Amino acid sequence: MKFSLRLNNDHPVQTYIRLAVLAETAGFDQFWVSDDLFLRSAPVILTAVAGATRRLEIGTCIVNPYTLHPAEMAMMAATLDEVSGGRFNLGLSSGAADFLGWVGLAAAQPRTAVVETVVALNRLFNGERVSCQGQFLRWTEEAYLRFQPLRRVPIYIGAMSPKMLEEIGRLADGGLPLLFPPEHYDNVLPHIRQGAAHAGRSLDEIDVAACIWCSIADDRAAAEDVLKEKIAYYGHAMSSTILANLGLTQEDFGAIEHAVMRENDIARAKTLVTPAMLQIGIAGTTRDLIARLETLVARGVTHISFGPPLGPNLEAAIAAIGRDVIPYFRG
Repeated sequence: MKFSLRLNNDHPVQTYIRLAVLAETAGFDQFWVSDDLFLRSAPVILTAVAGATRRLEIGTCIVNPYTLHPAEMAMMAATLDEVSGGRFNLGLSSGAADFLGWVGLAAAQPRTAVVETVVALNRLFNGERVSCQGQFLRWTEEAYLRFQPLRRVPIYIGAMSPKMLEEIGRLADGGLPLLFPPEHYDNVLPHIRQGAAHAGRSLDEIDVAACIWCSIADDRAAAEDVLKEKIAYYGHAMSSTILANLGLTQEDFGAIEHAVMRENDIARAKTLVTPAMLQIGIAGTTRDLIARLETLVARGVTHISFGPPLGPNLEAAIAAIGRDVIPYFRG
């Protein structure tokens, strides 16, 4: 069983160093940092983390081929792998349309862009020249890395849509599918399996991380309060398919969206988050977390990735998972 942490890129760099050292000590396998626009740079954060850790794998979750050109993506990934001694994983996908819109970019042909990027990167990491005339990438034979990478850097694809999930199975070393709720894994896995079957691959070759939201604390109410805030901000934007898994609709979030977006009243918005909405993630004590995760392990999950908000105290949440949860599932 593999365990990883996912963090947003909105903390001071020294915080990531401290959390990564704690995560490595607690028994986590991977440490992922997002690269959302106009926050701190994930590659810089991960460079600092690489220097402070020895075993922990590090990765981006995610970069996209619109704001970071695939040529620069290859340079960054191969260099971070070198800095970390072969511990870097490249997480990429098509990016968020809202973020791209801020800088006047459109996510044109997102699946094509991701597929052509993955194919080109694998060739670059293998030391090949990459001449291609695709729909997204048009490179001459002068496109190649002028230094020798340590290895072919593992590529993880972030995905929510069925077609992108298929590409995890068809192309990637691993996958970072967001699971809202965690049991959404039942809907995700068939698409990954289908992609793998089309490529003649076994699922055993692919590290699929069950990416969940969680909030953990000894005080269940405090843990739930933090997750309620996350859901209040983002619940209304979730797809009808995801919400249907919980018997919810986007209309159920109307009053919450109004409180957040129009009234700027997050306190009121949190009071409107129902128990059913809380099931989008996992909130409570480590005992609550274990109980819910057991249902994922029973479904065949072999990698659990804990994502924001993690809890009212990040250090305490990481330590608690390392103390109670990781030994439980490994023991």
